[in-house]
Amino acid sequence: MCNLYRMRSNAAEIARIFEADNLAGNVPDLAEIYPNQTAPVVRTTDGGRIIESFLWGFPPPGQIKRSVTNVRNLKSPFWLSALKRPDRRCLVPVTAFCEWTGAAGSKQKVWFDIPEEPLFAFAGIWRPVDGEASRFAFLTCEPNEIVGAIHPKAMPVLLTKEDASVWLTSTWENAEALVRPFASERMRTDTLSLF
Repeated sequence: MCNLYRMRSNAAEIARIFEADNLAGNVPDLAEIYPNQTAPVVRTTDGGRIIESFLWGFPPPGQIKRSVTNVRNLKSPFWLSALKRPDRRCLVPVTAFCEWTGAAGSKQKVWFDIPEEPLFAFAGIWRPVDGEASRFAFLTCEPNEIVGAIHPKAMPVLLTKEDASVWLTSTWENAEALVRPFASERMRTDTLSLF
């Protein structure tokens, strides 16, 4: 599961790429974003797309204590209630994401990005929380070849700026078509954290 990513761009670039108004203020260089940290998201309102800062991790269902960061079971009624609502889908801006390799105690970070798309997004969903910051999680799918070599269980659903409108405005039937492994040949990997 992807529980570490980075967003090293800025609010102006997020606004430009995803055609959104910035309500988040200054977006600092976020070299490592972990669950339960605040990060920018892009969502739609009646007035268009906006950038806001939300907390990463959906409030868990039932008696589960830990927040849920990744969405995998797209048939679950818990997730479908948000997935079927375009106003509850969001883009999570990303410049690279991490999976871990190696044995416990000697794990190493392996970073992935898209060279031709220095700023891309995870396909996300969000929800308001009474008296707290709104929360988000993002979808995962089967891994492609490059990610699967490190983490064979799943990878985040990656969206380019061309995918944004479909994810944010379409019916679930159309948006669900974006839930697929991203093309390996468009990605690169790095263990030295250069990007």
